[in-house]
Parts: sequence; structure tokens; C-alpha cells
Amino acid sequence: MKTTFRILLALAICFLAYICVDSVVTPIQFEETRVAREEAVVKNLIHIRTAEVEYKNQHGRFMADPDSLILFLRTVPKKEVMKEGSLTDKQLEAGLTEHKAVKLIDKAKAKAMSKLKTDDQDALYAYIWENDRDIKDAGLQGFRRDTIELNMIQALYKGLFDEQTIEQIIYIPYSDNLKFEFETNDEYKTSQGIHVPLFEARAPFETYLADQDEQELVNLIDKEKKLEHYPGLKVGSVDAPNNNAGNWE
Repeated sequence: MKTTFRILLALAICFLAYICVDSVVTPIQFEETRVAREEAVVKNLIHIRTAEVEYKNQHGRFMADPDSLILFLRTVPKKEVMKEGSLTDKQLEAGLTEHKAVKLIDKAKAKAMSKLKTDDQDALYAYIWENDRDIKDAGLQGFRRDTIELNMIQALYKGLFDEQTIEQIIYIPYSDNLKFEFETNDEYKTSQGIHVPLFEARAPFETYLADQDEQELVNLIDKEKKLEHYPGLKVGSVDAPNNNAGNWE
């Protein structure tokens, strides 16, 4: 009987020790995993923000459908203005703006193109800088603005993705291929009546921490809700303008 009691007592002590250690180790492991995984989730949210801002620049609104956003990245070129030369303080003081200078250049190029029968940009610029009176009077020799078309994915992501891999940005890491939640608001107006399109991309905690300790996950979600925070990671806001900031920033 005494031997049995001692064995049971030893087992009870081991069990209690395990419970004590587990109560300390589990929260630490959960937090370490959360921090590591959120680094990957944040990267994708930043990539999504980059794509959404470019879409808005071209269309005046954000895209609510992630698949359509990927199609945009794959098929639409990014237009950039290549600049050579700049306006002097004297020209600016005289009322010559960038917009006016570009209009003068475009008008002179159109006339030169008709005369030279070529659309070679280097030849056109060389000709108008040398011969066009309006360009000379405005002091725009050496001033050049050309709009070029670039591959959207390469221009935005600098080699991080290509047409095949870009799709991965809309999937939440560690979530078994769940997509980020996308939402837009095209109806928001400021108190001054200014229309401001909004967007939001979200990843709830339970999507990328689903395989972690259930109680720790419940505690984390409950904590954020009590603080009136979104229980997860998100970028942008459909409630009010926030400069497309992430809730981790």
C-alpha cells in the first residue's frame, strides 16, 4: 500500500510539475510563433497595399476582389515619366510650370514629327531644342519628359515576384491557402464633403494561428476585442482615412 501511495504521489508531483512548466512554456511558444508568422503576414499586406495604391492611381478607386487585383498586376503596364532637365527658379518665377513646359514640348514635337516624318524621340528632341523658336524662347533646351510603359510587377516589386509567383501575395501565410479578406468603401466623404475611396485587407488571428494552442488563441482574440482593436492584422481602413496604414505600424 505504501509503495502504491508513493508511486501515485510521485506521478502526481510529476503531473503538477508538468502543468506548471506547461503554463509558462506554452504562452512563450505561442508568442514566439505569433511574432514569426506575423512577419510573413505583414510582408504580404504591404505588397497588397502597394498594388492597391497603384490601382487607385490608375482608376481612382481601390479593388475589392483579390483575383482581379492580381489580373491587373499581370496585364496592365505601369506608366512612368522619364525626366531630363528641370525648370530654373527664374522660369518658375516667370510663371512657367512643369505642366506648361510639357505642353510646349509636346506641341513642338508634333510639328517636328510632321516635318521630319519620324517618331524617333531622340531625333525629335534634338531638332526642337535646336530649331523650335518657342522652345528656345522658353529656355527649354535640354528639357525632356517621356512617358514609358514598364512591366507592372517588375516596376512595383523589383524582382521579388514574376507573373507566375505574384499571386502568392493575396494568400495568408500559414493559413492553408486562405485569401486575405478584402473590402472597399467608395462612398466615404470627409466633413468637408471630399470623396475619399478607402480599402482594407485583413487576416484574422484564427487564420494563421489556427494550429496553435487553442486557449492562448482565444485569450489573444479576447484581449484585442476588449481593447477595441481588430483581432488580427490589417492594412488600411474602410471606416476612416488612415493613409493606408497597417495596424502594426
